[in-house]
Amino acid sequence: MRVLIWILLILALAIGVSLLAGNNAGYVLIVRPPYRLELSLNLLLILVVMAFASLHLLLRFIHYARDLPANVRAYKENRRVRLGHAALLEALHAMSQGRYQLAQKAASKALDYGEDPSLTALLAARASHKLKQKGQRDYYLAEAERLAPDAAVARLLLQAELLLDDRLYSQALDVLHKIERIEAKFVPAMRLELKVQLRLNNWEQVLTLLHQLEKHDGMESWQAREIRHQAHQHLIERHGKDLNALMAYWKKVPEDDKLNTRIATMAAEALIALNAGNQAQEIIEMSLTKSWDSELAGKLGDCASTNPHKQLQQAEHWLLSHEQDARLLLSLGKMCIRLSLWGKAQSYLEASISVQPSAEAHLALARLLESRGESDAANYHYRLSVQFCREEK
Repeated sequence: MRVLIWILLILALAIGVSLLAGNNAGYVLIVRPPYRLELSLNLLLILVVMAFASLHLLLRFIHYARDLPANVRAYKENRRVRLGHAALLEALHAMSQGRYQLAQKAASKALDYGEDPSLTALLAARASHKLKQKGQRDYYLAEAERLAPDAAVARLLLQAELLLDDRLYSQALDVLHKIERIEAKFVPAMRLELKVQLRLNNWEQVLTLLHQLEKHDGMESWQAREIRHQAHQHLIERHGKDLNALMAYWKKVPEDDKLNTRIATMAAEALIALNAGNQAQEIIEMSLTKSWDSELAGKLGDCASTNPHKQLQQAEHWLLSHEQDARLLLSLGKMCIRLSLWGKAQSYLEASISVQPSAEAHLALARLLESRGESDAANYHYRLSVQFCREEK
């Protein structure tokens, strides 16, 4: 509709101009002695219009010529940006597909086009690392440092990750410490350092990092709990030869972790080996109070307590709610043996065997019977002990 209106207006204007020019008999006389020029008014109007149009075109040409170098530079820049962006996208797609050769080539091309070096150089470095081209990898990391010095954290984080992948743990730690100086408590760096410390078996540092990560919501609570329990077990094993060192470490263990069955079992076994029955008994009883574990209850019989009657009383109290627990019955038998309650000890050991026969229960009963002079019965249980021992292996 708008086009039609413009066409009608142009036609009306053309008709009006033609009618005006047809009825116009005027003329223009230009005198400059000794010259004299006479023109019709219509011709003069045409010449004025043509002169205006020519001047306009000339000025436009001059303006275009003046801006031509800038326009050429802008065109080249736009083309460079467009090609660089396309190369970067190609590199990202190739990297996600595991086509590392193509990713390296495309990222290098994007870097040549001047695409964000903090991204393209690191992408090329990662692709080179996947291709096991360490020289190229280090070159691109150096380029990232040279071209994008402000993006140091991203570069150092990738460098530490690649060093960890190469099992160069001390070098990876040095790089991570540089990140710490730039940005303290940076969660991705702490997660990466946790992996390094785990590989190095630096369990004290592992516990410190876990505390910091949990404080900053840097990892899932269940995952942190599993790693923390693993660290406690390794540290208990490390201190397991020295009673004072073991007890000093145990005091530092958080209460929730002390109640964990696996940790309590390992600590109790270490203390039993060090003849610290009272401490082992305390750990076992604390854990069993929270949650019952048959294997842990079986350790009670190995704890040589200085108050055996109280120990026996507590175990018999638990037996009221765990009558069919073979491991608890075995522990009760061992406690009664230490108290010289021979008949009671035999009853508990036989009850343990009736619920779940085991080499340990048969061996304990065999020794008890042998001490009472019942050689035939003792030999019978010795044979069963050996048989179950082979089966358990």
